[in-house]
Amino acid sequence: MSNTLATSVIQLRGIRTRFGESVIHRDIDLDVNAGEIVALVGGSGSGKTTLLREIVGLLRPEAGTVRLFGHSVFDAGPGIRRDIRRRLGMLFQQGALFSALSAFDNIAFPLREVKVLDEDSIQELVRLKLQQVELEPWHGQLMPAELSGGMVKRVALARAMALEPELLLFDEPTAGLDPDRADGFVELIRSLQAELGFTVVMVTHDLKTLSGLSSRVAVLADQRIIADGTPTEVLKVDHPFIRNFFCAEDAKPVRDKGMV
Repeated sequence: MSNTLATSVIQLRGIRTRFGESVIHRDIDLDVNAGEIVALVGGSGSGKTTLLREIVGLLRPEAGTVRLFGHSVFDAGPGIRRDIRRRLGMLFQQGALFSALSAFDNIAFPLREVKVLDEDSIQELVRLKLQQVELEPWHGQLMPAELSGGMVKRVALARAMALEPELLLFDEPTAGLDPDRADGFVELIRSLQAELGFTVVMVTHDLKTLSGLSSRVAVLADQRIIADGTPTEVLKVDHPFIRNFFCAEDAKPVRDKGMV
């Protein structure tokens, strides 16, 4: 137990979520340790994105506790909450770039908000982030409307990484990308995670993204987590959603990374 506490980035205990009369989550427990890449999968309405919002503190569950880096997200003081926000980044499904700001200024936005660095340092860091996501310096001058779908994802990823976060949360990271761009984006995330060691929690419905990135899979169904483990372990759980999602007739069964 002490080792888990020492390495835990996310701890969810007894999460219960209700919208009106509809119960979305019931008694959800989940631990995510440093350096893991955990995929959240589930059917429509299972509460995957809702759980992401609760993790980052955008939505408070009806019951239960959410702890990031050992601190309660909802009960911590303003200073600790500010520290938590600086230690995480989020990549939204459609990028959610500010349409009135250039790609460069979108990436610079969180750096300017914390009011710690001077403008020369911010400019240098933004150029580094552009390089990390394999974009050229001149791409920073483009407006969001001038970016391709793949470039929007890369700029959004650079913005999410601007504060050197320890935790990144992705909501459908490859949604809207064609297969080649999706493969390239998955490879980019994988190489950055290997280099920088950040922890990832992602919502995805794409089997290729899941198999290319995740070290663990947590399956949401029936208002709870019905399976949590490696893809191979999850495949052994007898549940209709798991059979339909992982072993659909037109999909190859998911395997653990490194397996043949």
